Amino acid sequence: MADWVLHVDMDQFIAAVEVLRRPELAGLPLIVGGRGDPTERAVVSTASYEARAFGIGSGMPLKIAARKAPEDAVFLPVDHDAYEASSAEVMAALRTLPGVVLEVIGWDECFLGVTTDDPEKTARGAQAAVLDATGLHCSVGIGDNRVRAKIATEFGKPRGVFRLTGENWFAVMGDKPTRDLWGVGPKVQKRLGAHGIRTVRELADADEELLVSEFGPRMGVWYHGLGSGLGPRVVDPTPWAARSHSRETTYQQNLTTSEQVRDALTELAGHAFDDCAAEGRPVVRVHIKVRYAPFETRTFGHKLDAPTTRRDDVIAAALALAATMDPQREVRLLGVRAEMTMPEVDGSTERTPVRGRI
Repeated sequence: MADWVLHVDMDQFIAAVEVLRRPELAGLPLIVGGRGDPTERAVVSTASYEARAFGIGSGMPLKIAARKAPEDAVFLPVDHDAYEASSAEVMAALRTLPGVVLEVIGWDECFLGVTTDDPEKTARGAQAAVLDATGLHCSVGIGDNRVRAKIATEFGKPRGVFRLTGENWFAVMGDKPTRDLWGVGPKVQKRLGAHGIRTVRELADADEELLVSEFGPRMGVWYHGLGSGLGPRVVDPTPWAARSHSRETTYQQNLTTSEQVRDALTELAGHAFDDCAAEGRPVVRVHIKVRYAPFETRTFGHKLDAPTTRRDDVIAAALALAATMDPQREVRLLGVRAEMTMPEVDGSTERTPVRGRI
């Protein structure tokens, strides 16, 4: 028997949870974001497949989504508690599968480690377990490592199963643009393109020293291996622990004065600290995020001199970072993220997958 990594990804998770609660929405273009009001400043959290057909996607401003949406489109507010509850049910169902190691990496996705001669059977079993327990559908990618399993899922969507290994990697991925690789965003794609590297096969065939000179010794080697689908195989069941807590607000009217910015950051930093304090862990680093009008985003971070459990220290750090902002520009969004010390589990730092940043 062989060791396999399965990547389970819920299909249009947030939209699907909403349809479960409101069956009459099935088949309609559904957009979830902000307070559900497309006239307000907010972005799309998720769009149903029917909405995606009109070019609507996550991260798009709701006002733009409203212009693209058909007349029968439905806009709904984000309900974090409902999605957290559904996510817990999904993971609980997957933990019932025999001989499977589960690693949660987000609300709507996880890795499964399994030793079997028939990974497709395990994948179908995972889909059935989730559907029976929650009424939700998922897709499963099968790989001989985490990278290939994660990428394979996109070929299985929706409700399907796809296997991607070293044997079929280049047949499936060789001619794809580098942007299709897990972890390659538009900025990295552009930097690779400047060196004539546009496809996955071209990345695999590239000079590693060239990539190291462009991205550094760690990421240069990583991107080179990514071209061949190389990646870790281990699935770690260690319980997930938050690395940080963040709060952010999009303002319906731009902040125009330094006093407004200071008041807003004080409130956000205080809430972020309170979230950290609830876990009993000191804060070690503070970040702020600012989105200037019309839509330019900047982030700034600062490591504290020492871990702190004082609310005033976190607020002071956020306000100090505000000095790096352009006082002449109007602000439409502010956010504060507080990073914490990590808990110890059997003498080692607990695993902390990255779920997102402000």
